[in-house]
Amino acid sequence: MTASGRSETADDLLAALLDGMDAALCAFDADGVITHWNREAERILGWSAAEAVGRKGFEGWAVRAADAQDVQDRLMAAQDVPGRQVHEFALLTKSGGRVLVRTQSAGVPGADGKPAGVYCAFSAVHAQIDLERSIALSEALMEDASWGVVLVDVDLRPAVVNAHAARAFGSGRTALLGRPLGDLLTQGVEELEGALQHVLAEGAPPRPVELWVSVRTPEGVRRRCWRCGFLRLASPLAEEPVPLGVALLFQDVTDARRAELDTAQLRFRSHQLHRAGRAAAECEDPAEAAAVRLDFALAGFAEHALLDVVDGSQQPVDGAPLPRLVRFAASPPEFPAPGSIPVRYEAGHPVLQALERSGSVRTSSPRGEAAEEWARSRQWPQGAAHGLCAVLRSRGRTLGTLTFLRGPSRAAFERADAAYAEEVAARVAADLDLATRDTGTA
Repeated sequence: MTASGRSETADDLLAALLDGMDAALCAFDADGVITHWNREAERILGWSAAEAVGRKGFEGWAVRAADAQDVQDRLMAAQDVPGRQVHEFALLTKSGGRVLVRTQSAGVPGADGKPAGVYCAFSAVHAQIDLERSIALSEALMEDASWGVVLVDVDLRPAVVNAHAARAFGSGRTALLGRPLGDLLTQGVEELEGALQHVLAEGAPPRPVELWVSVRTPEGVRRRCWRCGFLRLASPLAEEPVPLGVALLFQDVTDARRAELDTAQLRFRSHQLHRAGRAAAECEDPAEAAAVRLDFALAGFAEHALLDVVDGSQQPVDGAPLPRLVRFAASPPEFPAPGSIPVRYEAGHPVLQALERSGSVRTSSPRGEAAEEWARSRQWPQGAAHGLCAVLRSRGRTLGTLTFLRGPSRAAFERADAAYAEEVAARVAADLDLATRDTGTA
């Protein structure tokens, strides 16, 4: 290929590169004559390359006469100073309108190192401001946002984590990058990954989603409620949307949700106590009223309730050895049937602990121990994993115990549960006290 052919090929390549740029670009030689003008410049101002190339500066066509000399001087001054120069000018479009543009210009040295001209990249100010706002927003979200931001790649691994999210995970920002979500959460992983996969495939849901997760932190596992929003990220440079991942934005609303749950729970339990009182009032036999209260107390609280009373042949006296207990009622009633044979509780049993302390006792099966064996050894129904024992007291006497049991799928009993159980036990004890007085056994 001849030198002329190589030069033409290089010129064609340069023209193709300039026309493919997203920014408007023009170039001036050392005398200020325009040598290059790409398609983006034509799109912004309306002047074609044929109309622009060969003109000296913008005077008489792309700038007002009063501004022409100042614009020309500031642009050409870039060839005499190092680095890039940033200016804002009001240029004229071919249709006669005005466009405020922001320019970045720099000198072009010749082969001998002397100034050979200036290249100038420019864009409409509003577009530049939009870009700067986007960058500023990204930086603010990654640093100062009051909610967590996690950018997840298509493999569902964190790629960028802001400071707030890092604190929520109880780790450093860089320590979270590239790790599977299963390493960070002990519960709620399936729900979160399912939501992320849905966003990648179908797009973001129309409204925020609340997820309960258990976060693995150096201080231990923490149960949290996150209000999550999702955004699917796609490359703006591809002809068709190419998913880059998902942006997860979340706020910790645990305290608010727990307060709502506690309020709803308190309202429901108060309603159950009221209903139980109304039903018990219709029972002629106080002993039947005590059993009715058990059925109402179980709703939403436990799977089993066991009512054990002091053996009628013993006189319960405070300070005396612990009395024997007889099963009086159970709900559901199939386990075990009431009878007169004392329940064989071994020493250290939670029921006996409650009697000794004259207060409620909470217990759960240890991790690693089969719940069935744990329940069997305590004379409790199969599948019981959490127990709560309350003492029946009336007129200064201990009348028995009330035990509530939950299965392994339920949470362990908490202090609020103990308070509710004690309230039920007090009402059941009043019924039993009335029953014993009616039968003359007191």
